[in-house]
Amino acid sequence: MKQPTTEARRSGQSPPVVPHVDVTLTVNGTAYALRVDARVTLLDALRDHLGLTGAKKGCDQGACGACTVMVDGKRVVACLVLAAQCEGREVTTIEGLSRDGRPHPMQAAFARHDAFQCGYCTPGQIMSAVCLVAEGRAGTDEDIREFMSGNLCRCGAYPNIRAAIRDVTGEG
Repeated sequence: MKQPTTEARRSGQSPPVVPHVDVTLTVNGTAYALRVDARVTLLDALRDHLGLTGAKKGCDQGACGACTVMVDGKRVVACLVLAAQCEGREVTTIEGLSRDGRPHPMQAAFARHDAFQCGYCTPGQIMSAVCLVAEGRAGTDEDIREFMSGNLCRCGAYPNIRAAIRDVTGEG
């Protein structure tokens, strides 16, 4: 059991009670009823409550893109979105991209172009790339560079990532 802070003990106050919320998350087409701490991020709900570990916890500050998922078809960094904010919305993770055991065309292109090295950022890169193409923002290498700039790759696989995206758009 968590103990009150030193300041709370001195003042005789009880520690604040953290409310829990009931939320139904629709993830990859399946609805999940959860009771979570109101402060739980979408990333933590996916990983810790649903066991979907494709989205990675990188910086936990929205700067690296390793946790990128789609919410209602738009890319979001799941570490900055509360799970409760996703009630009634469709969440798609890297686990939900493949169909009938076949990889999504972007997943296949990443494999063909060796667009990963350590693989840690790959799920976020793929999710962002799928959205980038859907948004119509993959016209040039400069566009791809700009609109993928929120997804960092410490291994430096950027040329291969761009090649994979161009491959899917028919430009590669």
